[in-house]
Amino acid sequence: MSNPATHPAVEKVTAALAEAGATGQVRWLDDAATTAALAAEHLGIAVGQIANSLVFLFDGVPTLVLTSGAHRVDTAWLGEQAGATITRASKEQVKESTGQVIGGVAPVGHPAPVPTYVDTALAAYTEVWAAAGHAKTVFPTTFDELVRITGGTPTAVEPA
Repeated sequence: MSNPATHPAVEKVTAALAEAGATGQVRWLDDAATTAALAAEHLGIAVGQIANSLVFLFDGVPTLVLTSGAHRVDTAWLGEQAGATITRASKEQVKESTGQVIGGVAPVGHPAPVPTYVDTALAAYTEVWAAAGHAKTVFPTTFDELVRITGGTPTAVEPA
């Protein structure tokens, strides 16, 4: 895994991870990993270990949902749990709220805090991986660390 030139969003994520005392180091992949399946394949891990960073609008407020790559967010169900109407954010709204583009959105390193929910399914793994601000970057972490560094709310994202 090579480290090409730096990227401003990756630098912000790296700084945010360091400031939060996160233990994992950002890694550059040889190819873009814009889906959980591609990221898992690059890393040689289970797709469920990938923490997808998805931005939704909860009653119009950009909100980050970190979900296991093994399943999809049930927006109707999660909206009921959160007491909000959930819609998918546009690519422009994702960029504006996170400072990052779809395919590389990290859990941290945003221009301002973004309300965050962390999928409890990620707790089943001792190590999970998340994007680090660019489609070719990832970092290892844990469920507990994700909750801590994001100030996120642990929640199921689909009915059991």
